[in-house]
Amino acid sequence: MASAAPNPGLPIMYRDLQPLSSVQHGDLKLRPLDRTDVLNNVHALPLTVDEFILAQRSFPIVFSAGDEAVPLALFGLNEGVNLFVNEDGQFNPGAYVPAYARRYPFMLAQLRPESQELSLCFDPTSESVGSFAEGDALFDGDQPTETTRNILSFCEQFEMAVQRTAAFVKELSETKLLIDGELTIQPDGADQPFIYRGFRMISEEAVNDLRGDVARKLVKSGAMALIYAHLFSLGLTRDLFGRQMELGLVPEPQSAI
Repeated sequence: MASAAPNPGLPIMYRDLQPLSSVQHGDLKLRPLDRTDVLNNVHALPLTVDEFILAQRSFPIVFSAGDEAVPLALFGLNEGVNLFVNEDGQFNPGAYVPAYARRYPFMLAQLRPESQELSLCFDPTSESVGSFAEGDALFDGDQPTETTRNILSFCEQFEMAVQRTAAFVKELSETKLLIDGELTIQPDGADQPFIYRGFRMISEEAVNDLRGDVARKLVKSGAMALIYAHLFSLGLTRDLFGRQMELGLVPEPQSAI
């Protein structure tokens, strides 16, 4: 369901990926990324459970299709539609920016299949990293600067949040709360409804029918708060549809998310 990366072998947003090295990149500096053009046509980004409570105020949270579902922040209901990045390539004021996007152009990546070790990498095509006259240096000699250490710390925290998210999704699967999603919208005057599929969601009916001991376990673990954050966020799908309709970004009714 999530938008594809420009390079199918790379994560969304990333056009290239290199391990950060003091030997090869000792002169690089980091400057603020004023534009997020790489997100202009991205309609969904991965989201961690740490972000559900804040994110549900800005956009719908759904889950990707397939056995290994991933929570997604929906920026638009159709491929190529992003209603949260403006013409200047910046996130709309007040909109929550997912950690996935905030870590860009850096990320932790497994460089060798035989090793579980993750290395700090970056996208060299990003305009925020380069041999600039001004900016925050990434290295001081052969040692990482405080800027680089902070980046590494943020990426490590993100990876830990990803693991917590996987545990949450596993819990949803074990309690059979995840179902194939379908959204039907019938605009005034339209001959046919717009039907969106290709995603997963939590069944509110199944949540209401949970046995008491299972429900208490979910409440105690904090999962129930995340479940309701997701369910509340789904109310924003019609707002997205309305905004797309106003902008002429709604295709034929048979199109899906």
